[in-house]
Amino acid sequence: MMEPEAPEQHLETVRDWLRWAVSRFSEAELVYGHGTSTALDEAAFLILHTLHLPIHEIEPWLDARLLPAERLALKAILHERISSRKPAAYLTREAWIGGCSFYVDERVIVPRSYIGELLGEGLPAVVSDRAAVRRVLDLCTGSGCLAILAALAFPEAEVDASDISEAALAVAARNVGAYGLGDRIGLIQSDLFDGLNRRQYDLVLANPPYVSDERVAAFPHEYAAEPAIAHAGGRDGLDIVRRVLAQAAVHLTPQGALVAEIGSGREILERDYPHLPFLWLDTAGSQGEVLALERASMLSQSGPVDLLRSDTA
Repeated sequence: MMEPEAPEQHLETVRDWLRWAVSRFSEAELVYGHGTSTALDEAAFLILHTLHLPIHEIEPWLDARLLPAERLALKAILHERISSRKPAAYLTREAWIGGCSFYVDERVIVPRSYIGELLGEGLPAVVSDRAAVRRVLDLCTGSGCLAILAALAFPEAEVDASDISEAALAVAARNVGAYGLGDRIGLIQSDLFDGLNRRQYDLVLANPPYVSDERVAAFPHEYAAEPAIAHAGGRDGLDIVRRVLAQAAVHLTPQGALVAEIGSGREILERDYPHLPFLWLDTAGSQGEVLALERASMLSQSGPVDLLRSDTA
């Protein structure tokens, strides 16, 4: 989308560029949801990142006049957001979750799990004593962000971070190294629990793919830019979630718990597993999208959780 005149010749302040970017993003009908939810927030993030300013507040800089090189840099990245329709995090190679910054690229989904917010609070609904958490597993770790946040939240814990994608684990390794946590976080290539033998954990975190085939097929460009394997959850989106529920208890210590993000599948899960006492952990941005289950509640006299499914499953 071309301007009749070069914007860098007329836009002098951060305020000018912010207004111009919001107008252009709205005109282009961009889609958000990768750390921002509006054209204003997306534009502010890109501007602040490009100008090497703290990303949490734009107001102090609104009337700052920009140098010619800074204007050209803003023009380039804002035009790229429109022309490529890639999430902003792929353009900046940076994403924020739980108050922490992580490197990301197209090998991993842009981190935005609600579990990140819950970890920042220490998961009080599930964990009564942080020091008692000694082993944590982060399934489908992607960029490694939840594994790192778990290591920060539970300083006595060793963390395993697993993913089926070798490429994703390379990104996770970069982030683990950046936080200096290589001695506490182990990276494992595994299809869910398959490569973990019979290791047991006090806490299992899971943010698996949970998008239905129909929704994946209808993705806008921004979501289609992410690895399809990170989204595809089968016909109703819950194929992999069901595998997690079926296998998790074996890998939990007697007092252990599972915390899993499952998207909009709450109604389906409560129908298919009527005997499971799901605890739903709401956040500032979600209701009924993160579940918690203690190990004891996932077992019955008949066996693991998959045997507890109703006949309507």
